[in-house]
Amino acid sequence: MQFSVNELISITHSKQLTVVPAQEIKYVVIDSRIFSKPEQSIFIAIKGPNNDGHKYLKEVYAHGIKNFIIDNIEFFNQLGNDIKQNANFLLCSNSITALQLIAREHRLKFNIPVVGITGSNGKTIVKEWISQLGAKQQKIRLSPKSYNSQVGVALSVLGLRSGDELAVFEAGISLPDEMGRLENIILPDIGLITNIGPAHQEGFESLKQKLIEKLLLFKNAKKILFCEDMPLIAETVRKLKAEKFFSNNPEFFTWSAKLNADLIIEKTGNDDSNQNFMLKWKDEQFFVSLPFNDEISHENLMHTLLVLFVLGFDKEMIISSIPQLSPIEMRLEIKEGVNNCTIINDAYNSDLYSLAIALDFLKNRDKTKSKTLILSDILQSGTSDTELYQRIAQLAELHEIRKFIGIGEKLSLFQKFFSTDSRFYKNVNDFAAQLNPSEFRDEVILIKGARSFQLEKITDSLQKKTHSTVLEINLNHLIHNLNVYRSHCKPDTKMMVMVKAFGYGSGNVEISKALQYHQVDYLGVAFADEGIELRNAGINMPVMVMNPDVASLDLIIRGNLEPEIYSFKLLNALIDSYNRSALSGFIKIHLKFDTGMHRLGFQYRDIDKITEILKSHPFLHLASVFSHLAASEIAEYDDFSLSQIQLFNSVCNKLSENLKTNFIRHLLNSSGIVRFKDAQFEMVRLGIGLYGIDGSDLLQNHLKNVITFKSSVSQIREVKKGESIGYSRAFVADKDMKVATIGVGYADGFSRKLGNNKGKVMINGKPAPITGNICMDMCMADITDIDVSEGDEVIIFNSKEDIEQMANLADTIPYEVLTSISQRVKRVYYNE
Repeated sequence: MQFSVNELISITHSKQLTVVPAQEIKYVVIDSRIFSKPEQSIFIAIKGPNNDGHKYLKEVYAHGIKNFIIDNIEFFNQLGNDIKQNANFLLCSNSITALQLIAREHRLKFNIPVVGITGSNGKTIVKEWISQLGAKQQKIRLSPKSYNSQVGVALSVLGLRSGDELAVFEAGISLPDEMGRLENIILPDIGLITNIGPAHQEGFESLKQKLIEKLLLFKNAKKILFCEDMPLIAETVRKLKAEKFFSNNPEFFTWSAKLNADLIIEKTGNDDSNQNFMLKWKDEQFFVSLPFNDEISHENLMHTLLVLFVLGFDKEMIISSIPQLSPIEMRLEIKEGVNNCTIINDAYNSDLYSLAIALDFLKNRDKTKSKTLILSDILQSGTSDTELYQRIAQLAELHEIRKFIGIGEKLSLFQKFFSTDSRFYKNVNDFAAQLNPSEFRDEVILIKGARSFQLEKITDSLQKKTHSTVLEINLNHLIHNLNVYRSHCKPDTKMMVMVKAFGYGSGNVEISKALQYHQVDYLGVAFADEGIELRNAGINMPVMVMNPDVASLDLIIRGNLEPEIYSFKLLNALIDSYNRSALSGFIKIHLKFDTGMHRLGFQYRDIDKITEILKSHPFLHLASVFSHLAASEIAEYDDFSLSQIQLFNSVCNKLSENLKTNFIRHLLNSSGIVRFKDAQFEMVRLGIGLYGIDGSDLLQNHLKNVITFKSSVSQIREVKKGESIGYSRAFVADKDMKVATIGVGYADGFSRKLGNNKGKVMINGKPAPITGNICMDMCMADITDIDVSEGDEVIIFNSKEDIEQMANLADTIPYEVLTSISQRVKRVYYNE
């Protein structure tokens, strides 16, 4: 931007309180800590919910800014004459309004397509994906990250620069009467609404009222884009057009997965990957394999493509770039680094303003540590390289950066602007080759740059990796155990593997990936959230949700998951959810019958009613019928188990006769696979046996241990006879002892019941009894008779025997021991 003081007076309708000669104004500053060219800047004092910029007038003046816009004259009256005589002060009625008026005037100088995006979710992701897919064809100006508020939008528009060919700005609201002000700043030619939902609903009487308020952004737009599959949006937009709500009689462009539209997405093939699609745009067709499985990402991508296609971007080039789309990280990541360092990871994008924000965060993160900045080239700035990197150097100095490391060819060309304690590398590989983590100590390190520079390599090198408590999962042993159970099944028997409860503590995603690779037939999870996590991680095989509730059914349908149905309430709710979803295909269900567990399930007497419902709703595809044995591992209850099997047979026979169809039957768990081979039916369910624990003991000698829970010795101390150890002085030494403090506690899953000589750990091959109460994050062990050094490995368990012993001492079962391992414990997967 470029305005004279007199022009700003006219634009903002301000009263000039003081008059001094001034340069042209090129920069707007609203934060007293973030600016680089004070002589060409104007500070707008804004009062927010937590602070007031008027408090910092003296501080900003001291940094060299001589032009101010204020809306509270009391602060001006408190200033000394030395400031008043040497600075321009403009008094307006509202500082935020003044900022918006300046942004609007700047916007009017650009005759380029401007896209305005609003909606409840997905705005920032769609905006960033437009840039990722279209940046090779045009120079695109984006609002930084999620700058979509009354102030953020104005700052975004002020970022427009000469040479920009397309601008994409997002706008968000939380109260009525806000969007009109944002429309007046953005003045979009093209409007996209992503969706409408309950976010920020408090200020609106209804969802429709909020939708209409959002649509004010498109009041003067020439084109409006939306999804036909969202009835409230589609109906409201068309009704408003008929009522002349929009000034320019806008043209509509839509996409759909179900209805007729300009852009149509259709799934191809019969696989369950949810990744291969055909796109239809007018008379053209494109086949695309998407790099993600979840429906939300598909929705965001379709919005993105609709914008780009309407703007006339090269479609073949866009389609070819889709597999390289990157997910959008929206927040700074704080990680523990080596040598008492703190890492702030912002390797997401790089523009000057977001750099200033990150530097401000860095400066205030930890006042006791020195500050280090690792920065990549900035790819798009709208200014000359010389001006850009000079400003970056000024920002680094202003924010007290002690050590600066520049990554990229451009930064390397402008070394002269930076302090003596700075280093430059042409690319991240050059730096990684010379990186010595021991050089970084007691620092806060900001890693900031464009995603294309792969700065994650630096983050990985500097991140602390010595968290002593880990859970190791041997994938070779896991697959060995899978094959042991397969060898005890009939050749045509399918295998469902249970990965619920975080994969019995082992981590459901990595375990599921291994199982998918080794072609098991089904995965079983407890809740819908677990299934969605697998879908988002690329697991495309069939997944059954064992414990769905009514509230999760919509999520199950969207995630292409298969619910267990155990009651008429749940069955009817699923029918309602399906009808609301407007799906055209079928949904697979799994009927659960109670044969003696008395936990969940239909009864035999319910079969006729179930039959009636299934026949009248043909979109319900009965994938399987199943039940649970209550005591498959206990021989003394075999008669009861056999009666369950007999009842299950009767249920399946009657249901099959009523429906005139076949379905998968499954009843057996890990122990049942071995003990009741005649009841394997079409499928069995493998659970804890996969992890090396056989409740029947018939296969134990053939199984391998999968899981090792271990930590390390943090400190060793001498304890005299009569001294106590740990909380509540629950343990008092009856002799002089040597005690090791170990970095594992009950918050990691090491039960408090194992304290005070009840439990033990293994150190250097010898048992070390636990002394004192187990703490949240650590415990103490007696190593009086063991040769131990600080840092030595501690085994908490690494065999079935260890796990069973822990379970017995804690008065529980191996399942609880495994599933109690906290998710804060790092999982390490390896193949031998």
